[in-house]
Amino acid sequence: MKKYLTKKGIRIGAIIAAAALVVALITSLFGGRSPLFRNMSGSARKPVQKAAQSLADWLGDIYGYMFEFDSIQEENEALKSQLAEAEEKVRRTEDLEKENQRLNELLGFIQSHSDYKTQSARVIAQSSSNWSSTLTISQGKKNGIEVGDPVITETGYLVGQVTEVGSSWATVSTVIDAAASIGAVASESGSTGMIRGDYNLMQKGLTQITYLPNDSQIFEGDTVVTSGVGGQFPYGLVIGTVASVQSQAGGQVELGIVKPACNTGRLVQVFVITKFNVVG
Repeated sequence: MKKYLTKKGIRIGAIIAAAALVVALITSLFGGRSPLFRNMSGSARKPVQKAAQSLADWLGDIYGYMFEFDSIQEENEALKSQLAEAEEKVRRTEDLEKENQRLNELLGFIQSHSDYKTQSARVIAQSSSNWSSTLTISQGKKNGIEVGDPVITETGYLVGQVTEVGSSWATVSTVIDAAASIGAVASESGSTGMIRGDYNLMQKGLTQITYLPNDSQIFEGDTVVTSGVGGQFPYGLVIGTVASVQSQAGGQVELGIVKPACNTGRLVQVFVITKFNVVG
């Protein structure tokens, strides 16, 4: 109430002053102080009294309306605030449910890869330019993350590799980054090669598998996974699928255009593999 009076004091004061003026005028006119009105007959006074009373009632109605309007307005603001708080609680609940789902899916993936040790991290920033495609995540050195660690989704799709680490953050270069170099294999044919980033393909959200042997056979729709060669990545992380194949004039496969399995632009949470067994 104190806040209300402070906020609306000028308006309320003006109405009260006007009402007081009307009352004072009526009192003066009909209280015996005015010879003119004292000598007026009762019938002559009645219209004046009625008009004065109407004016007083009108001012009272205005005051009541203003008070009621302002009360409703304050109540409306309070309801808006409560609604915003409720919506925020719903949003947090939905986020927790989604995170729980991701963790359950990760649990299923990890159970089939018991040698993996992972660290969950939130994606806090994304950067995509003509020269690079990177993510910034919310975990760093103090969480055991190091440069070179693979980064995956909850289903084992390869996101990229840690390329810079701070105390509580890390930069991840994605699979489409122009500087990417990842040992890969087309799982259907077993043809091995390298995922090598390309500036033009990066702008389209694509990458390529190249350095293929002369007798390689890859086809559109083939799944491309990490080969584990070099020990930087564990074997079998899904990179993407072959979208198209480019061949030389003699029919020899030159390279395959690869569409990544994960949409890095929509990631909110990732998992860093901090430990795994190197095969071979």
